[in-house]
Amino acid sequence: MEHLLVDVGADARIARLAAAQHGVVGFGQLRAAGLGVGAINHRLRAGRLHRMHRGVFAVGHPRISHDGRCLAALLSLGPRAALSHVTAAAFWALRPSASAIIHVTVPTPGGRRQRPGIVVHRSITLRQADVTLRDGFPVTSVARTLLDLAGVLAPGPLERAVERSLALRLFDLRQMQGVLAANPKRRGAATLALIVETIHDDPPMTRSELEAMMRDLCDGHGLPRPEVNVHVAGPEVDFFWRAQRLIVETDGHEDHGTRTAFERDRARDARLTALGYRVVRFTHRQLTREPDLIAATLVALIDAVRGPMRSE
Repeated sequence: MEHLLVDVGADARIARLAAAQHGVVGFGQLRAAGLGVGAINHRLRAGRLHRMHRGVFAVGHPRISHDGRCLAALLSLGPRAALSHVTAAAFWALRPSASAIIHVTVPTPGGRRQRPGIVVHRSITLRQADVTLRDGFPVTSVARTLLDLAGVLAPGPLERAVERSLALRLFDLRQMQGVLAANPKRRGAATLALIVETIHDDPPMTRSELEAMMRDLCDGHGLPRPEVNVHVAGPEVDFFWRAQRLIVETDGHEDHGTRTAFERDRARDARLTALGYRVVRFTHRQLTREPDLIAATLVALIDAVRGPMRSE
């Protein structure tokens, strides 16, 4: 009876641990929960544990989510491992990936065999600063992830990934420069450096410069001029077409600093949208390099409104 009570208690601890870890546990965690090697093997034979990798198990059933497979890959490779490459890019929402293969980088020159379902990248240049926690997972930083992508992507898709990091306000120029300096000979590093230099070669635009550019764009395409820097339902917006309830916000690369700022802006956009406004964002780079595309977008949005809507 005492053995049964201990056994039930161990199973309860394992169940709680698995629930917090997307259904997977490590060998050391099972031992810490009170299971000996014999008890672990018994649960494997009984189908209560399912081996995923050496020293890593799924609890209850082998149908594990993508997050569970990511954690299993990390547990199998040790505490210094980090999700990387296309897996990290998907975590940061830089590039979608439907692949079931998990990419992990370990800071060693070699000595680790590949595991089914895992691509193990070995690196002696992976620094502590290159790894961060995202949703509880150790993941390569955005800068390091972009460097890893530079080794496998063509310039076009790589540039879109960089631009995506800017749009999400995840890009950090200082971190990017540090990663490039630490990896000057990495494949794709020169291409990535050129993309970063190109994106950041435009000086920040002043408010008056933005206003003049938007005024010229509207005049050149037969669009009504917007109101500038007015408060709409509380917050101040850059450009506002009152009759069409259309708001345009402009963001410079110097604004792409923090995730908090990005989330704050999107929350504000969502609130304005719920109040019946349409909110569109363009970057300073788009204003200077793609004015015709912006004009076409504005024409479509303004023409979509049939007659003036209720004004403020």
